[in-house]
Amino acid sequence: MLWKRKDLLGLEELSREEIELILDTAESFKDVSRRAIKKVPALRGKTVVNLFYEPSTRTRVSFEIAAKRLSADVINIMSETSSVRKGETLIDTGSNIQALKTDIIVVRHNCSGAAAILARHLDISVINAGDGWHEHPTQALLDILTLKERLGRLEGVSVAIVGDIAHSRVARSNIWGLTKLGVRVTVCAPKMLIPAGIEDLGVRVTHNLEDALKDADAVNVLRMQFERDEKNAFPNQIEYFKNFGITKERLARAKRSIIVMHPGPLNRGVEISSEVADGASSVILEQVTNGIAARMAVLFLVSQAQDNKE
Repeated sequence: MLWKRKDLLGLEELSREEIELILDTAESFKDVSRRAIKKVPALRGKTVVNLFYEPSTRTRVSFEIAAKRLSADVINIMSETSSVRKGETLIDTGSNIQALKTDIIVVRHNCSGAAAILARHLDISVINAGDGWHEHPTQALLDILTLKERLGRLEGVSVAIVGDIAHSRVARSNIWGLTKLGVRVTVCAPKMLIPAGIEDLGVRVTHNLEDALKDADAVNVLRMQFERDEKNAFPNQIEYFKNFGITKERLARAKRSIIVMHPGPLNRGVEISSEVADGASSVILEQVTNGIAARMAVLFLVSQAQDNKE
C-alpha cells in the first residue's frame, strides 16, 4: 500500500495495514545501521526540526540519528532555550519554523493533543514524539518491531503491560497498535493506576502480577511517573515494588521464554530489579536500537506522502 498521511499523530487513527507498512519499512532500514557508512540519501535536502517541550534523551537523540541516517539536516529546539520562554504560542512557534522552509517537525509536548493542533495549522509534516497522557506512537512502533523480531509473529501473542497505566502515553499507543495486530493485551497495576474504562480498548485488566505474567510471551514494564502525581495518590515505592516489581523470582514463575521490555527511563528497584533489567530476558537495549529504524521509517513515509502531493 501507499502511505498517504502528512503526519503521524497516533496509532489510534491508523489501520492495521498502515502499521504493518511502517514496520516493514523499518525492517528494511535496519540494515543501514549495520553498514560501515550508516547513511542513505532518502531525505537529502530535507530539514527536520525536533521541537521538544519536555525533557528527553532516547526519543530526541533517536529521531536526530534517524534523520541524519536518512541524510536530512536536523535542528534541535528545546523550549527552555526558545521564544516559548518569552510567551510565544505553540502555533506561532510552528508557523515560524514552517516559514523557514523546513519539512518536518517532530514535537514532544506536555499537553495531550498538542501535536494534532500543530498539524491542523501547518502544511509541513508533524510527527508526535509524545503528547501529555495521550500517545507516543513511535515508542509503540519500536516496541512492536522488537516483539515481532524476538517472537517471530504478532498474531495470537500475549503481552502484559505492567505499571503506571493511568499516566502512560506509551501504554495507550501500545494498546492501540498491538490489539490491531491481533495481540492479546493484559494491563496490570494497582487500582489507582488503572484508568476507568480501559477495558473498552480491548484489553484484560488484572491487579495481580502473577496472573498477568502467567501466560505472557512478553512483559512491557512502565515506570512510575511521579512527576504527574498531582493528587499524591501514588502507592508507596517500597510497597509497589513488593507487589508489582518485576523480579527474577517472579519471572521464574512465568514462561521461560518471556521477554522483558521497558520504554525507559528505568526506575531500578521501583518497577524493575537491576537483575532483570540487565538479565538474559531483557530486550531493553534492543528497543533503543530499533527506535532508530522505526523513526527512520516514519520520517521517510511522511516525507514521501508530502512529495507525492506536489
